[in-house]
Amino acid sequence: MKIKITADCTCDLTQDMIKQLNVGIKPVSIIMNDQEYLDGVTITLPQLFEMFKESGQLPRTSACNPVEYEEFFNEQLKSDDGYDALIHFSLSSGISSLNQNAATASKAFDNKVWVIDSQTLSTAIALQIYYAYELIQKGLSPQEIVDKVIARRPYAQASFVIDTLKFLYKGGRCSALSMFGANILGIKPSIIVKDGKMGVGKKFRGKYDKVVLEYVDSILETYTNPDTKRIFITYTTLDNPEIVDKIKEKLEGKFDEILVTNAGCTIGSHCGPNTLGILFYTDGKQDEN
Repeated sequence: MKIKITADCTCDLTQDMIKQLNVGIKPVSIIMNDQEYLDGVTITLPQLFEMFKESGQLPRTSACNPVEYEEFFNEQLKSDDGYDALIHFSLSSGISSLNQNAATASKAFDNKVWVIDSQTLSTAIALQIYYAYELIQKGLSPQEIVDKVIARRPYAQASFVIDTLKFLYKGGRCSALSMFGANILGIKPSIIVKDGKMGVGKKFRGKYDKVVLEYVDSILETYTNPDTKRIFITYTTLDNPEIVDKIKEKLEGKFDEILVTNAGCTIGSHCGPNTLGILFYTDGKQDEN
């Protein structure tokens, strides 16, 4: 059976990874200064932040509607001389309507399109995509793949540490009092995705470079049974990109594969510059048989 993986651009895979895994990507629309762009196609995150800096206007995202998804799924099924099935990954239904719209569109394809609510974001979705790809290579059916991915879904650890609450505040995801208090006290909170929704985790204090390293240590101390096969380091933009090398040094020897990616506009528009996370499965090494 010929199966292809598709996903929203919120999975934050690099172009090389997309090519390697042959993933069909559906970009999300970004509204900035009353202009519509496609995330990763007609606008990049550094460009988006520069536009925000100039205008002070917060970008908005526009979820793909069911008709757009239906067109996308039809196109993907016909690609590469045709596929028997698609397995589509979407941003958490607790964060966006993307999953609901994709699921609605999938009903037009008579069990050829399987939509998975990742219940997470960014490269925690990519973890699930890699796992599904490996299961496809083993010859499993779409139903078997979906069942296994969903069983591991709670263990796809997603967290980030952010430099400022400005973007979350402007997007209505934190109060003015919280932002004021964080600014006064120099607090840089971590954002944890739990049960499909974003919440505030451990709070750090100090300069961002110091805080990021403390955050990495804290996550590794919290999750002591990782699947060491791979880990993602994902960030928006960084004033000091060299901090990534210091994080890699911490992770070397602990994980077989350390993958570095940049978050796209959809994720970055909610978190802002100087946001970085490490993302990995927390359920130990899996049986390869």
